[in-house]
Amino acid sequence: MPQPGTTAVVIALPDAAPLLDAAWRIDPALVRGGVPAHVSLLYPFVPESALTGQDEEGVRSLAAGFCVADLLLEEVVTASGFVAVTVPGLQPIVDAFRARWPELRPYGGRFGDRPSAHVTVAMGADSPMATARVRAAIDSLLPLRTRAAAVQLVALTEGGWHSRFTAPLSCPDRA
Repeated sequence: MPQPGTTAVVIALPDAAPLLDAAWRIDPALVRGGVPAHVSLLYPFVPESALTGQDEEGVRSLAAGFCVADLLLEEVVTASGFVAVTVPGLQPIVDAFRARWPELRPYGGRFGDRPSAHVTVAMGADSPMATARVRAAIDSLLPLRTRAAAVQLVALTEGGWHSRFTAPLSCPDRA
């Protein structure tokens, strides 16, 4: 479990909330409370106590180099106790953030060096049946259209995850 002071760089996808709602209706313990549907670009990011202005500027400048993206979520992946929907349209921005901070291992290395961009729908299912039920529930909601418009740097506090700042995605000038 992450500790207060843990940070992450994410893209919130509010239109994907029905996926988490479906998993919550099956078992509320499978969905992280207070965390909206999102794609993690870097988790964990630099600990809050070590964040520098250079880190924050790096997040802002990388975000500004990418365009707002219309996305189609349609592929479900499952693993032991885990259900997610891939978001291949965000893989280039995920890769850019990981390249900018190569010393940070996504998810502490639990899912390899290059886990796919995804929305985590459910975690911690204690049986294959629970995983199958979540998958069936979200399959009926797909494909789902959503839009990525901004990057957020979030930090975990005693009261939950809170945004430190939001950086809009905006295409570089292509004049």
